[in-house]
Amino acid sequence: MLHEIIIAGFGGQGVMSMGQLLAYSGMHEDKQVSWLPSYGPEQRGGTANCSVIISDEPVGSPVISHPSVAIVLNKPSFDKFEPLVSPGGILIVNSSLVDKKSSRDDITVIEVPASEIANEIGEPKVANSVILGTFLKLTNAVSPDSIIEALKKVLPERRHNLIPANKVALEKGAELINK
Repeated sequence: MLHEIIIAGFGGQGVMSMGQLLAYSGMHEDKQVSWLPSYGPEQRGGTANCSVIISDEPVGSPVISHPSVAIVLNKPSFDKFEPLVSPGGILIVNSSLVDKKSSRDDITVIEVPASEIANEIGEPKVANSVILGTFLKLTNAVSPDSIIEALKKVLPERRHNLIPANKVALEKGAELINK
């Protein structure tokens, strides 16, 4: 099992947190992982992306040219990473913020209205967990329970009150695949 994932969006959307959650969860499950962040000129509001590799085998390089999965949270990220997804790969799009459609027929495109779902939950900050729930259901890269454990490490203590909302968001994201 090898998952080469690029997560991209604006700073402040939880791009780096999602990558860290996946990396910590992979380590928790004794998998081989790498996490490589990349920031634009500004941290908040600028573009940001990270590469995450989760594998059963040792990871040779953290650099990903053609991801098996791209998670894009904004339009500039869609434009940049949609063409790079490997044929047969998956593109997960926050359709709340990206109104563009992929023209590719060699990848699976999943549109997730993550921001709307997060607002329905009552916590706009968990939109990234909605998308993460969709990703986990599609790939089984790591378990949702490992993500919840990783949240305790990634989130600062003062934000641990968001863990229950993140758990609901993961479940809502997974439910989209069941429909």
